[in-house]
Amino acid sequence: MNNLKQKGFTLVEIAIVLVIVGLLIGGVLKGQEMITNAKLKRIESDNAGIAAAMFSYQDRYLQLPGDDSAAEGRFSVYTGFPVVNGNADGSILGVWNVAPTLDVTAGVTDETNLFFAHLRASGLVPGGGTDDTKPTNAYGGQIGIQDGSLGLSGHVTIFGAIDGPIARILEGRLDDSDPAGGRVQAGLVANVMAPGGIPEATYSDALRYNMAFRL
Repeated sequence: MNNLKQKGFTLVEIAIVLVIVGLLIGGVLKGQEMITNAKLKRIESDNAGIAAAMFSYQDRYLQLPGDDSAAEGRFSVYTGFPVVNGNADGSILGVWNVAPTLDVTAGVTDETNLFFAHLRASGLVPGGGTDDTKPTNAYGGQIGIQDGSLGLSGHVTIFGAIDGPIARILEGRLDDSDPAGGRVQAGLVANVMAPGGIPEATYSDALRYNMAFRL
């Protein structure tokens, strides 16, 4: 009668495997955390950069980008195209996510699109002065500007389609953790971000939000 010896993992081998699996899981989680932190910092940096560019333009030319009534004569790329001028009423008119023309010299476009074109023409942000496309945020949504949004007055930047958990973190880092109060307010992506609109009362991890930041 043959004696068959059953072979299996020893406790030491099992322990080593568990340690390796734990290290791999920890590395993945740490990597995800680093990616998330990098995206959060990019959103904060993009918002601060837009504000700095807008105020630098205003200081330099005494008009707001997008609302600048002298852009045609100010930037050579616009020579002969008066359609690139704003109306100089002190307000950047239009909605934050209006479709761009891609080439502002081809026809009239909203001042919210001219805003980015004028900043590019001035060299305060990268790109060509005829390009009025909006930047994309770290989570794939648009970045736009608007005069007033939800309960905020004055010009605001709006970052579109931010995941609920990220929106909650941003709100906590930059404001009062309340999507309906303070200088940062939020609405669901399907809702209109118009002035006087109603912001959300709470953030849900399962939903996505447009976030308005007062400049």
